[in-house]
Amino acid sequence: MNHNIKDIEEIAKELKNELEKIDDYQSFQNLKSKYLGKNGIIKSLMKNLKELDEEQRKNFGKNINELKNIIEEFFEEKLIILKEKERLLKEKESWIDVTIPGSKRKIGKISLISKTIRDIEEIFVGMGFSVAEGPEIENSWYNFDALNTPEWHPAREMQDTFYLSNDKKYLLRTHTSPVQIRTMLSNKPPLAIISPGRVYRKDELDATHSPVFHQVEGLFIDKNVSIAHIKMYLEYLAKKLFGDKVTILLRPSYFPFTEPSFEVDISCIFCEGKGCNICKNSGWIEILGAGLVHPNVLKSVHYDPDVWQGFAFGMGVERIALLKYNVPEMREFYKNDIRFIEI
Repeated sequence: MNHNIKDIEEIAKELKNELEKIDDYQSFQNLKSKYLGKNGIIKSLMKNLKELDEEQRKNFGKNINELKNIIEEFFEEKLIILKEKERLLKEKESWIDVTIPGSKRKIGKISLISKTIRDIEEIFVGMGFSVAEGPEIENSWYNFDALNTPEWHPAREMQDTFYLSNDKKYLLRTHTSPVQIRTMLSNKPPLAIISPGRVYRKDELDATHSPVFHQVEGLFIDKNVSIAHIKMYLEYLAKKLFGDKVTILLRPSYFPFTEPSFEVDISCIFCEGKGCNICKNSGWIEILGAGLVHPNVLKSVHYDPDVWQGFAFGMGVERIALLKYNVPEMREFYKNDIRFIEI
């Protein structure tokens, strides 16, 4: 009996020594199994009870229970120590020195294309125009027919237009002019709108072309509208975009939805009209197209052309941005070069 009590005391002492050497959960669990597991020391001691008489069994069983309680307390204390150690380790890993200066992050900037669109919108809204939008997937009636573009017109050919159906009824819009048709159909004149947005044509990406680009088109409908209105509004636009020294030139051209039609040039902003390589020594740079709304377009939206007249214009946003910010070619807009984006 004394021998067994001595074993119990030594077991407790031995456990305490072993626990002091442990510093991880796996070793902790292994040691716990050694003492309290199914095949552990406590279970082994319990097997000795059957060899003792009743009085010895009673005393020995009491000692074993006391030992078990001591062992469990030792493990609970050790578990607390291990958890605290883990907490301190995690705290150290996540610790932040608040006295260290924060890292500098580059702030995003609006793209030159978006900035140009906003500038144009701001100019026209200031003149009483409203901004209208429409779908990029369009019906051919809105994109061509209502705009007096006959079926034989080259713009309707497959090599220019992204058609989405075999019957050529649906397509990716080739300009934002369909927004003008939709606006006129749902509003009575007079009206003044601009319609910015993406457009699509089957062009190869090069210095001056892209299959996806941006346009801002405008429409002004009222009574007694003349070419003088075109010149007044577009010259104001040019001066706001490129400076007060800029003047505009209207050159006769052809668009199916306007009559008469004009290509609109600005005096070269690089040589001030004296002649340089950029303006090809002409002193002028083309920036947009414009004209008086064709009577057939007015008829297609049920406006009486004898009462209402108007002018329309359209410009490529990338073209304006290239000139305004002196960008060498259109491909720069799509390279995502941070040095270019920060301009």
